[in-house]
Amino acid sequence: MAFKDGFVWGVATASYQIEGGWQDDGKGPSVWDALCRRPGAVFQGHTGDVACDHYHRYAEDADLLTRLGAKAYRFSVSWPRVLPQGVGKANEPGLAFYDRLVDTLLERGIEPYLTLFHWDYPLALYHRGGWLHQDSPDWFADYTRLIAERLGDRVGFWMTQNEPQCYLGLGHVTGNHAPGLKLGWGEFVTIHRNSLLAHGKSVQAIRAYAKRPSQISFAPVGSSTIPASLDSKDVDAARDRDDVLTHPTCWHRALFLDPPILGTLPKGFDEVFGKYGVTISDDDLRTIKQPLDFLGLNYYSSQRVRATENGVERLEYPEGYPQTNMGWPVTPEGFYWMVKQHWERYGLPILITENGMAGTDWVSDDGAVHDPQRIDFTRKYLRELKRAMDEGMDVRGYLHWSFMDNFEWAEGYSKRFGLVHVDYQTQKRTIKDSGHWYRTVIEANGANL
Repeated sequence: MAFKDGFVWGVATASYQIEGGWQDDGKGPSVWDALCRRPGAVFQGHTGDVACDHYHRYAEDADLLTRLGAKAYRFSVSWPRVLPQGVGKANEPGLAFYDRLVDTLLERGIEPYLTLFHWDYPLALYHRGGWLHQDSPDWFADYTRLIAERLGDRVGFWMTQNEPQCYLGLGHVTGNHAPGLKLGWGEFVTIHRNSLLAHGKSVQAIRAYAKRPSQISFAPVGSSTIPASLDSKDVDAARDRDDVLTHPTCWHRALFLDPPILGTLPKGFDEVFGKYGVTISDDDLRTIKQPLDFLGLNYYSSQRVRATENGVERLEYPEGYPQTNMGWPVTPEGFYWMVKQHWERYGLPILITENGMAGTDWVSDDGAVHDPQRIDFTRKYLRELKRAMDEGMDVRGYLHWSFMDNFEWAEGYSKRFGLVHVDYQTQKRTIKDSGHWYRTVIEANGANL
């Protein structure tokens, strides 16, 4: 059975991971430009200076999108490319690049899905305090207004932020990602509050300044927990693990979704974080909670739990369990549970804004890139997504991560997620077997799964 009529099929990328051109045409540095120059921070000292050179090859890449049959393309704007200081005078060549990109997509019948922030925070604003600064929500709102005024006559689908769990948690708590900080939990609550306020004010700015009717959301980590069985106790344990806060963490689902969607703090918030003396007020929550048109979700893998007499037990996957080249367990059934848990709690139409896997891909002697594991992975995950839809859950589309191999953050160029292979020495693009297969899925609207 095919997916429902109007289901959106596409692919996704992010600015720092593919654009390159890190100093071209007046672009300012980001926190990732800085982290890549810190010894030992990124695999083998790799940087995003050139990446996939998309800044210069966007037209060629748009042709590849057409060859893949993509109907939608999710990309992000580099904040320091359009505002080198993060605020103040705009950089016209940077804005002009996104003008050209959007126009090129529309000429090919590809719908732009624009993400405002996918982790490349302006270094100039970081030096002023970054997300810890009380004015950071207004900085983000002003940046949003600039992009909405410039592109909002042609872009109709917007995501404010990508995976705040990662850029706050990995970037500011564990220090694995830019800017590489290890803050305490009191400071975490401050940046958590400011990033949520930035989201709310960004939604307000898009509504106010975009000329085209807009569909707006954000793209958090689509975390889910798989119940060990269909016994109601296991199902409840899996749900509650992601809905009730029990200890300090930067990964909890409700911590990032309850305030912007429900307008409330998650159950357990005051008990866990109240002692740090940082509050999220009712006025804050009124700003944070803005009407959203859908919920973007990025999904890769899940944990599994069962209920016990003493609470909840996390189950380890057995030795030799399938995993991707990132070391993440292959859990297609978690896709179903992720959609189900978010649909039942938040009630918003869902767009899968990322899903995919890192593989060990290379160009074979025949000139092709054979990646059967990615085809099998994607087929299994899409079947579970269809299962959720068949049970009445409103899923609007699927954007595969990633369109092309790219800079995989602290892993540098050691991991390949793309449907298109990139030779980083020559910039030659080769559509992988999975890319050709994905085109047939799009053409059949999923009926060939």
